[in-house]
Amino acid sequence: MMLRYVLAALLAVSLTAYAQDTGAPKGRCQFQFDNTPNTSLTTFQLPSKQYNSFLGNGVVARCPSQKIVLKSDSLEQYGDEGRYFFIGHVDYKEPRLALKADFLTYFQRDERLLAFSNVDATLPSGSKLKGSSLEFFRAIPKLRPKQRGVSIGRPTISIIEKDPQGKTQPPVTVTGNTVWLEGDSVVASSGEVVVVRPELTATGDSLYLDNGAGTLRLMRKPRMVGTKGRPFTLVGETIDLLSRRRKLERVLSKSSAEATSEDLNLKSDTIDMRVTDDLLQRATAWGKGRARATSPQQTIVSDSIDVLMPGQRVREMHAVRNAVAEGAPDTTKFHTTEKDRLMGDTIIAYFDSIPARDTTSKPRIRMLVAIGHASSLQHLPPQDTTLRKPDINYICGQRITVTFDSAKVKNVKMEDSKPPCGGIYAQAEADSSTRRKNAPGVAAPPPAGRPVPTPTSVAPAPVSPVKKP
Repeated sequence: MMLRYVLAALLAVSLTAYAQDTGAPKGRCQFQFDNTPNTSLTTFQLPSKQYNSFLGNGVVARCPSQKIVLKSDSLEQYGDEGRYFFIGHVDYKEPRLALKADFLTYFQRDERLLAFSNVDATLPSGSKLKGSSLEFFRAIPKLRPKQRGVSIGRPTISIIEKDPQGKTQPPVTVTGNTVWLEGDSVVASSGEVVVVRPELTATGDSLYLDNGAGTLRLMRKPRMVGTKGRPFTLVGETIDLLSRRRKLERVLSKSSAEATSEDLNLKSDTIDMRVTDDLLQRATAWGKGRARATSPQQTIVSDSIDVLMPGQRVREMHAVRNAVAEGAPDTTKFHTTEKDRLMGDTIIAYFDSIPARDTTSKPRIRMLVAIGHASSLQHLPPQDTTLRKPDINYICGQRITVTFDSAKVKNVKMEDSKPPCGGIYAQAEADSSTRRKNAPGVAAPPPAGRPVPTPTSVAPAPVSPVKKP
């Protein structure tokens, strides 16, 4: 028993002498070992006067000045290398990190530790990392102001957030092939990254998160799916998530951005989405290319588009600069591949309001208003009911209002018409190619070999401008 105590004391002295000989600055770990009754010790002195030592049956190592406590089943210590290898049920604790693993190597010269196999680490903020390995660099005064860590083998880190009142929020989890940590708040990851928040799930090739600044960036083909309320999907070359007081407020997608929901598909160079209470409230699209918004009834293209969608339901859409709205005409009484078209400097689309409790119905378009250099091209059922071609109504003015009933055009009204604007009505002409087969009163086709008449008659119908009251 006395021999064991003497050897343990010699080991502690040799480790202290080693740290002093190498001129280790203040703040570095200098291990001291508890003399537990069952601990076995074997030491070998090297030509360098350092020791290789082997401890078993339970090891407790301490660095009192750094408040480090390290426990394991056994230990291998290599004096020339300044390396300690802790084996089995490793439990490492210090003010900046609590860690458990099957194995841990402590590199005293670098103040670096490498844990592997069943790693479970906890940071001061409460955030946790689980994986197959963790390389951790301790913070050292005047050498390494912030602690750093790197974990490979596809670890998962659960980031704990607290609201301004100090209440713990649901964690944000990040999983990737490699994860880097800096301080308590900065996380970076690469390789098939998956981020899960209470209100969304995001994927991408790379991620950078600064929890202190409230910023998260996904890079290289990121994809985000909103999981709260009515779902939506957002893609782009980069996606930024911006939070304030631990609550998501803004999502910004850049380069080939596309947002898709049950009500709307929005495409542009850049899409800026605003979030309140974990629900999407507004989306704005702009950039070098044109912005395009597609709803079940209409497609709107312009330089920029602003969509108001309180509670994640589309209510209004403002298309600004060179706006064009297209929709399919009612073809129950004629056939055409052309679209009804409305143009103007600005187009505003209004949608029906749907009660918040209704989670299945999609908002239908109620009204389109074109303002500034407005024009409308509308396909109408032919006056001759035997024809398959539509009549065409074209009007232009400073303001055109199109109202809908059950998603079908009900009325088109022009306001503030000034020359040369006005209106024209083109009526389809009856001929053998446009009459319905076997329709009563339809004339027989011309004899073979005789030319078929070309439709030429157009009946203009100027539309009187409607003045504002």
